[in-house]
Amino acid sequence: MIANAVRTCFPIAAKVVADKADEINKLNVFPVPDGDTGTNMSLTLGTVVGEIESLPSDASMSDIAKAITHGSLMGARGNSGVITSQILRGVAEGLAAAKGPDATTADIAAALRNGVKVAFKAVRKPVEGTILTVLKDVSARADQMEKAKATPQETLDAIVVEAYESVARTPDLLPVLKENGVVDSGAYGLATFIEAFVNAFEGKAGEVSDFKTTVDSTDAKKQVANVVDIEINDDWEGSKYRYCTEFLFHADSPDFDEDANLKYLASMGDCELLVGSNPDYKIHVHTNRPDRVLRHMLHRGQIYNVFVHNMDLEAQERTESIREDKQAEKPKPKEPQKNLGFVAVAAGSGQADILKSLGVDVIVSGGQTMNPSTADILGAIEECNAKNVIVLPNNGNIRMASEAAVSAVEGIKAAVVPTKSVLQAFAAMFVADPDGSLEDNVADMTEAIGEVRDGEVTTAVRDSSAADGTPIHSGDVMGIEGGAIVVVGNDVEKVTVELINKMQDEEEGDTLTILAGSDLSDEAFQHLLDEVEKAQPDLEVDSHRGEQPLYPVVFSIE
Repeated sequence: MIANAVRTCFPIAAKVVADKADEINKLNVFPVPDGDTGTNMSLTLGTVVGEIESLPSDASMSDIAKAITHGSLMGARGNSGVITSQILRGVAEGLAAAKGPDATTADIAAALRNGVKVAFKAVRKPVEGTILTVLKDVSARADQMEKAKATPQETLDAIVVEAYESVARTPDLLPVLKENGVVDSGAYGLATFIEAFVNAFEGKAGEVSDFKTTVDSTDAKKQVANVVDIEINDDWEGSKYRYCTEFLFHADSPDFDEDANLKYLASMGDCELLVGSNPDYKIHVHTNRPDRVLRHMLHRGQIYNVFVHNMDLEAQERTESIREDKQAEKPKPKEPQKNLGFVAVAAGSGQADILKSLGVDVIVSGGQTMNPSTADILGAIEECNAKNVIVLPNNGNIRMASEAAVSAVEGIKAAVVPTKSVLQAFAAMFVADPDGSLEDNVADMTEAIGEVRDGEVTTAVRDSSAADGTPIHSGDVMGIEGGAIVVVGNDVEKVTVELINKMQDEEEGDTLTILAGSDLSDEAFQHLLDEVEKAQPDLEVDSHRGEQPLYPVVFSIE
């Protein structure tokens, strides 16, 4: 359903733009360096999200289009926000006109054409190389895909690529962008929103899409990256107009003359916009006399939500912010090489934090289902900035890649301590001596991991059998000891306690170190710990959040 897709994907795309707001802000040099395009677009989109989320669950696309139109108009901030509101309005109204439950390629193309129509109508003097150019190019690409009888997914993928390619072309269309070494900020913000929306729709939120077009989005983004090296722009002498003035306006008369008042705004400054429909409008203009603009409109209706920004001051703040960023980017003096460094593989953020606290220098993300490559481990060894490096693979499947990396590294003595779990790595790091020799540390750490007995709890993904022949069905909870499935059940807590009891019966230990996986809530973890304490009151328990995927519980007994 088109309505469900929009109300699901819009908030995700809006959040991506919000996360990139500062990055978008610092690109802004046109039409004046008011440096807030990302913020304005984000605030505009955020207001729309609020409107959409307030609708009932069965709201139609027509209802959603009205919410988008109203929310974006009421929340629009700045020139970029107002233009964005009109793009959203046009596209949403276009989707609302679709005849079927799901959007076809023709529906997508028609919606974008309507977006172009509404947005260009709102801007008296459209400028090439801006957000409007990207919208126009994306619409043209959708038209091409419709003529080629492409599928909706192929069309969506293609317009993402086209959006970024269009952004990369903006400096060739607008000299001020080329002079400052940037792409247009509003254009980049729109491309970011389009990609995030499409990724969310296709179930690829947070991913870089692998598109089936002649140029994929990665290539298109690289073209943008080549012109996003933001420079300090100290030689800007100031715009002819100082104040960015914007407000909401409610007309008193049904005969309110939009064209006449838009001409008045143009006589008072530039970047003038008057969008909406009688009686509710959004007004934006850059002027030196915001007082006159407000007085003029007060005679014709009511004004509210007034914002007046001094663009001279915003330009100064932007320059200072970029200068600070540039200073931070300067390479720091290289620290002298340490004697011994440590690299470890971690499958969760909690595991990584613990390893770092124990002295590991570089963490490589990976685990049972996401084994890092030799190149990943080699890069981590070099990143340690140490004469000697010990690698802890923490998984049997990663040992060979670790040994290959150790063999390939040049100028560094490196070795692998063959840890099969992160809990073995904890034990190894406890006995590590950063001032000792590589050979002595490898010997001591290898001996330490021999004292660790591991247990893991996970869920079966297919039918199998346990070590004693007990049948295992997909979805069963399994307790694993030393690589063998020794406990089978249907409850994580019960299987964990039974596995710990079994291992204690085989050989009694003193300390239990236990890590909660990402799928185990804090409440469930605490309840499990309480049950373990009841079953093994003499066992000292050291519990942490490991946040490892797929394995709700991993533990060791020493």
